[in-house]
Amino acid sequence: MTIDKDLPKRKSTRLKGADYSNIGSYFITICTKDRQPILSSIICSSAQSVGTGVPDGPHTIDLNVVLLPEGIIAERYISRLNSYYENVSVDRYVIMPDHIHLLLSIRNVKRYEDEYTDESGPSRTPVPTVNSTISSWISTFKRFCNKECGKNIWQSRFFDHIVRNKNDYDEIIKYIHENPLKWYYEHR
Repeated sequence: MTIDKDLPKRKSTRLKGADYSNIGSYFITICTKDRQPILSSIICSSAQSVGTGVPDGPHTIDLNVVLLPEGIIAERYISRLNSYYENVSVDRYVIMPDHIHLLLSIRNVKRYEDEYTDESGPSRTPVPTVNSTISSWISTFKRFCNKECGKNIWQSRFFDHIVRNKNDYDEIIKYIHENPLKWYYEHR
């Protein structure tokens, strides 16, 4: 009996034909274990009249994302990203009750090809790529959060999307901005 037959087959979320070694922007979603709503609460703080034609009547909703203890820990490590990885920046993020959306930009991944012709870095380690930078950051982020929380709060995998162009980038920013409102209407 082989072990491979006993393991579930996982579908790849990777874009076929995409080069994940390129610098650029990436939309990342990290979910909590069992999608538990432990990171934040979406609170309606006020409604203002704006006229008819707005969902649920003539008002706008003023929402606040209130971070819970695990969300405060997650935000602390998100805000420290630039000090740990000089080539990674968080352009936008939102901490939802059971997941986090991040828009990351990766630039100038340090490469060692000029010094090492065997495609290995110092101590014969693999040459860093954008993919390894993202995976490394997410792994470190999860590990630090889990250690401070005293338990594993994350799903083992994450979702990533290569930002293809300026329009895609702008749509992701809009999605991140509107995600709390969408959550509010879906979960109230």
